Amino acid sequence: PGILQGLQLPWERLCRCLFCLPRARCPGGVCIGVISGFQCDCSWFLFLLCVFLFTLVWLYFAIIILNDFHNFNEFIFKQRKLWLDWSLVLLIATAVLITYSAVLLVLALCLQLCGQPLKLHWLHKTLLILTALVVAAAFTGLGIKWAEEWRSARTSLQATGPFLHIGIVGGMTLLAWPLASFIYRTRLRVFLLILYCVVMIVLYLAPLGITSPCIMEENQLPPKPALVGHRGAPMLAPENTLMSLQKAVDCNVQVFETDVMVSADGVPFLMHDEELTRTTNVQDVFPERAALNSTAFNWTDLQQLDAGSWFLERRPFPTVQSLSAGDRYWATKQRIPSLKEVLQATKQSNLSIMFDLRPENHSDYQSFVNATLEVILQSGIPLQQVLWLPDGFREQVKQQAPDIQQVYGRKRLQDEKEPLLHVNLPYQDMSSEEIRQYHRDNISVNLYVVNQPWLFSVLWCSGVSSVTTNACQVLKEMKRPIWLLQTALWGSTGESHIPWHSSNLLFRLLCLWLRDAAQDDCFLCISPESETDVLLTKINSLMQE
Repeated sequence: PGILQGLQLPWERLCRCLFCLPRARCPGGVCIGVISGFQCDCSWFLFLLCVFLFTLVWLYFAIIILNDFHNFNEFIFKQRKLWLDWSLVLLIATAVLITYSAVLLVLALCLQLCGQPLKLHWLHKTLLILTALVVAAAFTGLGIKWAEEWRSARTSLQATGPFLHIGIVGGMTLLAWPLASFIYRTRLRVFLLILYCVVMIVLYLAPLGITSPCIMEENQLPPKPALVGHRGAPMLAPENTLMSLQKAVDCNVQVFETDVMVSADGVPFLMHDEELTRTTNVQDVFPERAALNSTAFNWTDLQQLDAGSWFLERRPFPTVQSLSAGDRYWATKQRIPSLKEVLQATKQSNLSIMFDLRPENHSDYQSFVNATLEVILQSGIPLQQVLWLPDGFREQVKQQAPDIQQVYGRKRLQDEKEPLLHVNLPYQDMSSEEIRQYHRDNISVNLYVVNQPWLFSVLWCSGVSSVTTNACQVLKEMKRPIWLLQTALWGSTGESHIPWHSSNLLFRLLCLWLRDAAQDDCFLCISPESETDVLLTKINSLMQE
């Protein structure tokens, strides 16, 4: 009795090293691996499974937040004055945790299938607890400091929900065999079986709640969203420079999005941060004034700063490594451009410009608005090409330059006196239903910042007008969404027929597997006439009916 009697498996010796496993015997029909500490082994196996699933969920979130991770890098730099691509640290740490827990889980499953006791080494128990604590801390930090990423998960599920459903159903079905071994060796066999069946029933019904904007016929696909260059093309050139603007033009963007500040002597110039330390060499040129606000420098001082070399030294994006020698030289020659220079360049390129005016809480903000508006009116650029974002003194701007397009950073109100024509919002703030409604009401919707093709695909299917992006060179190459699921295979309301039938088939196979496992007394070393076997047979008969 026992298929492993006298059999030496290569992985068994490895398991002995990892799990402190004693040599097992199966004498006289006694179940392989039955030990007094089985209940403890069962608890640790369940804990190992939970840690693996917990880490797997974190891996999913880590992949999602890669779209916005440049913002995190900028935040850390502002706090610590240290530049590092923390996304690499995130991915490496997550990969180590998921690999460790996955390998341990696979070996534990092999032991369970062969009836061997788990007997985790104390070192692995400690590491598993630490893994759970690290992942829990990561989720906690995400919820406290970066709560909007929870809403990103909602959008990501619209893209991955159907495929995640199929994968989860398959994974749960594969667990049926080792679960059968658990069921027959624990007093909680009925509870575990009922719990498992409840989970599978929930998965069976899950397609009723799965929706995706990309479930449509190809002839119903909305036009491709226009691209708005976020500070130009920051993956190909130093942000907010003339080089970045030109690279954005090469990417066929329709709008150059930037940020404007006003110098101490009244010259509007391009700069995002309130300090100059991240994107210039101000610490080398003016070390005693490096911590001052950008608006404290006059234009003569600002023209002395190098606004391009930092891009090659810090490499804010991996694409910097692929720049040609000519582009590298071009980057070192970049200086802080004035708004006047940028307006002339956009005018020649027939490019629209959208900008915010910083800092909004400055005591001289009204003078900033006046100086900026004066430069725009004197530049000769068609005012229809100017998209005005600042909320401060907006009515004054409307009176002096009524042809400037007003873009609002909020949703429309129910009692809106003047209808909105353009809105500019984070992509987390707009659902697919709201995007479609705004489109029907002829309201242009621009969402920011969209860098990943999967996210661009979801918003494309939703009908968004344009997206602000760092990766214009990637999104311009997309001719259609990554996936477009035909309604012939999916319900017209978004319910999946494929996962429905897949879960139906897999659920039936699950019951068959459990029944066969129950009858395999050689494998499990127990009598097939147990009460649980009868229960499994009844459940299978019920499902077949």
